[in-house]
Amino acid sequence: MPDDQFIDRARRLASRHLVADGDGFDFGRCDPADTGPFTDGDRAAAKESTKALLADGVRVLSEMQDKLYAQNRWSLLLVFQAMDAAGKDGVIKHVMSGINPQGCEVHSFKAPSAEELDHDFMWRCTRLAPRRGMIGIFNRSYYEEVLVVRVHREYLRGQQLPPELVGKSIWKERFQDMRKYERYLARNGTIIRKFFLHVSKDEQKRRFLERIDDPSKNWKFSAGDVSERAHWDEYMECYDDMIRATARPHAPWIVVPADNKWYTRLVVSSAIVEALASVDLHYPRMDDAARAQLAESRARLLAE
Repeated sequence: MPDDQFIDRARRLASRHLVADGDGFDFGRCDPADTGPFTDGDRAAAKESTKALLADGVRVLSEMQDKLYAQNRWSLLLVFQAMDAAGKDGVIKHVMSGINPQGCEVHSFKAPSAEELDHDFMWRCTRLAPRRGMIGIFNRSYYEEVLVVRVHREYLRGQQLPPELVGKSIWKERFQDMRKYERYLARNGTIIRKFFLHVSKDEQKRRFLERIDDPSKNWKFSAGDVSERAHWDEYMECYDDMIRATARPHAPWIVVPADNKWYTRLVVSSAIVEALASVDLHYPRMDDAARAQLAESRARLLAE
């Protein structure tokens, strides 16, 4: 498929799931099993038909990243949030498979260290924001501070904040801090796309059982994952509040249906292509002096 045609298709697919304004967002209307325009007929046939689109996405993204790196003006920050077994790692692996490793950095954020707890709640992420020309991927992020920390308040107590700063409005204050930080990044040339991989509780259960029953996947399973299922409704409420409070045109959320991995990967790939297509990426342009220098260098090489 020609690049222009693919980019146009990517824009249309990404727009189905993009939330640029949290006001009026209705989480209940998001179906984890949605497959967008690929709803007619056999799902297996639809999955097969998207393989060429995914391959096109990898190719186009690779070309765009090459220009991003060479131009050295913009950076791209991709944030991934999800419940366990929603497929974050697989999406990053497949969608970014064509990327030049020297132009991409992936950071996974797990339980904070003692050093991280001694800093502000966004410090461990903000210090790893992507440089110009780079793609930065946050596998989980500072948004955990309004998700797991909100569900498990004991984690908040472990952050050693002055008691007078921990009031009823702390979550609204953290949303405000996140919005301002993302506005700051955008004003400094960072393109931001945030992904919530929306998996259903039933599909999560199926994937957990698969991890238990398949010896090659046992390492992926933790007994704590099952314990967290007891807080499913609390997490969904937190995700809903998070998207409502922090979805903005310069830092939108893409709520990606995650029950079908092939569609999840296609949506994420399309959204990244759309993000990079939203700015004027090009290879550095030579001025007259630079072109003259190139010509001189070429003549010297030919004269050897």
